[in-house]
Amino acid sequence: MDTDTAILTELHGLRRRVPEVAGSVLAGVDGLMISRDLAGTGTDADSIAALAAASVGLGRRFAVTSGHGELRETVIAGTHGYVALYAAGSRALLAVLAGPGADLPLLHTHARRVAQLVDGILQTDLVTNVPDPDPSFLDNRAPLAVRTPMATLPYNPALPRRRR
Repeated sequence: MDTDTAILTELHGLRRRVPEVAGSVLAGVDGLMISRDLAGTGTDADSIAALAAASVGLGRRFAVTSGHGELRETVIAGTHGYVALYAAGSRALLAVLAGPGADLPLLHTHARRVAQLVDGILQTDLVTNVPDPDPSFLDNRAPLAVRTPMATLPYNPALPRRRR
């Protein structure tokens, strides 16, 4: 099973195991979406990924600054449900959308497990998909880049002159 399929299988499984889960998004810490399971929610996965990364980044900083260690999760309670954010290792995060009647202890139990499994899948993918280095990169006889000082560039009358 390839990485994308394995991750999507875990996200689908989370929705099946926790009845009030409407969907989930796996994002990189940079806010780019890795995978999503938002069938029928009408939610923009890219926006969820970006907002989740910002929230988790802030949460991580808050946890460390306050002396509470590494961030495990953040829960945002809204009038129409919950958004639960979980760190999935150091490179990804899991955002889970749940309805207002969600059993939070059940959600935490299953979502923490999914975040851990997804981190393992991503770690395996990083190790197995490392490209071979370009041989020309390793050739130490390649010429170095040449820098041209600004004073030696030709004068261009079309460019505005700076006043000193």
